[in-house]
Amino acid sequence: MGLKILHSADWHLDSPFAGFDDSQRALLKQEQQSIPGKISQLCRREKCDLMLLAGDIFEREHRFRLARRQLQIEPRAALRVFYRVAQQIIQLEESWPENVYVFTGGLEAVTIPDLNCRVYGAGYQSMDSAPLLENFRAEGSEKYCIAVLHGDPTRKDSPYCPITAQQVRDSGLQYLALGHIHKAGAFHAGGTLCAWPGCPMGRGWDETGEKGVCIVTVEDSASLRAVALDTIRFHELKADISSGAEAALEKILPPAGSRDFFRVTLTGSGEADIAKLTRRFSAVPNLTLRDETLPPLDIWGDTGADTLEGVYFRLLREAMEADPDSREEIQLAAEISRKLLEGREVTL
Repeated sequence: MGLKILHSADWHLDSPFAGFDDSQRALLKQEQQSIPGKISQLCRREKCDLMLLAGDIFEREHRFRLARRQLQIEPRAALRVFYRVAQQIIQLEESWPENVYVFTGGLEAVTIPDLNCRVYGAGYQSMDSAPLLENFRAEGSEKYCIAVLHGDPTRKDSPYCPITAQQVRDSGLQYLALGHIHKAGAFHAGGTLCAWPGCPMGRGWDETGEKGVCIVTVEDSASLRAVALDTIRFHELKADISSGAEAALEKILPPAGSRDFFRVTLTGSGEADIAKLTRRFSAVPNLTLRDETLPPLDIWGDTGADTLEGVYFRLLREAMEADPDSREEIQLAAEISRKLLEGREVTL
């Protein structure tokens, strides 16, 4: 069966959710406070041996008490690992139960004999950190060797504990659990799987779509699957209203009752009555509409004018009248021509 791990990071509990109205902010805060409980329940359902939390758990220091209450799980799912600034680390050390280990200093190892496992980790007390895996090589005789860090695998020059593929390859680890990047990702380097789960819940329009955690199985090598959490999501969408605004929105919005946040940019040709459409789709309470439509296309507006453009469209119209069988093709040619002349987008 191997070693089973739940890996999460970047909860940012007690985020301010600036830019939202009071009711939306209250909803988002309440939803965010449910994250520890949801992750704890998932850990139990999956029968995980370890839980690794790779940093930025708290946006503000006092939220640790809530997280502690909601993360009470059986001792076998015992290892929860945190990184944050000094004040939070002190509070965590004084407040968390025995089955939680907090890495607070330089890179160190914790052994778990009953799981035949060695876990490396580090905490740092400023907002940045030098590379922690430079010249690192895992030691010990344990069957499973993993590490958890708050670091950046995407930029060699990052101030946030930069991690390179070569460092991962040379580490001797089976699994490297990272935090810091809010969009999930993973890569293999040598015999090591390096992954970061992203945040478990988006906090705004720059964190859209499905969010969740990693469930990792470590045997001779490591494998993972992403598991989405049932949290509020942000959706950034576009709707071409050229053939009707309501019909276009009906295709992409849920029928009713969704707590998710939708921001829809209206495009195409036509008139968008934002107030009317917002009332029409009031069953989607967290809906924002943005108008980027263009005026209706007047294909034949200057037909016959004493200009090259006017002559061109006159000839197209005459050709269409002379050959009814080609009417659709000529109409399309005229529409494309008008869009190009007005600098509009053409899609075929």
